[in-house]
Parts: sequence; C-alpha cells; structure tokens
Amino acid sequence: MKLKITVDNKVYEVEVEATETEPAGMPTYVYQGSAPRMPMAPAAAPQMAAPPVAQGPVNEEKVCRSPISGIVVKVLVQAGQKIQPGDRLLVLEAMKMETNITAPVAGTVAKVNANQGDSVQSGQVLVEFE
Repeated sequence: MKLKITVDNKVYEVEVEATETEPAGMPTYVYQGSAPRMPMAPAAAPQMAAPPVAQGPVNEEKVCRSPISGIVVKVLVQAGQKIQPGDRLLVLEAMKMETNITAPVAGTVAKVNANQGDSVQSGQVLVEFE
C-alpha cells in the first residue's frame, strides 16, 4: 500500500506492507523507502557536579550536611553570624522543589562552603560551626 506523508510541508510517498504476524484487526506496517534525515541539534554535554572535596575527620556536631543533591538557590547566613536550632541556612532546589536547610544546633557560623548557584551532592558539608 502506498501512503503520502507530509512533514514540514513536504510530501513524501512511502510504501507500506501489512504482515500477518499481528492479531486480526491490528496490521503491522513495514516501511520500504527512504525519507530525508532531519537535521538534529548536537546534544549538550551533561553537566557533572564536582565531587565533594575530601576532607579530614569532621566533628559531625559542628557541621551541617546537605540531605539531598541539588543547586543552591539562596545562602541565608554568613561567617560570624549567630544562629539558633531551626534557623534557615540555605535553600536548595532539586527536581523543581525547594528545600530549606536548617541549623541543627545553636552557635556561630564559622564557614559557608557553598555559594548561590553551586551544585552540591548529598552528604556534602554546607556550613561549619564554631
């Protein structure tokens, strides 16, 4: 059977053949012809997040780690700032959802290890406390 197919306002004539391998009423069509190849944009190279920097032993009571992998949307604290448990430190975005990262302890921020726009991995140290 011959069919006419229009793609981007160009008409192509193709020949198809029904086979008997499918159940009755469900014909399979086999394409016998050549259609012009459509130009495709080159695929962008995937952006890989840098692996967390290996550090020596860390006092887990004095750090806040990322619970998820994502992008830092906002940094809400800076070194020297006093914080209380539950204070928002950063906002991460993963899969179009924002997650507030909160302080696990009261204290003073010693160092913020992430900037707005950074990609972070799950378990990476985001904030260190004094």
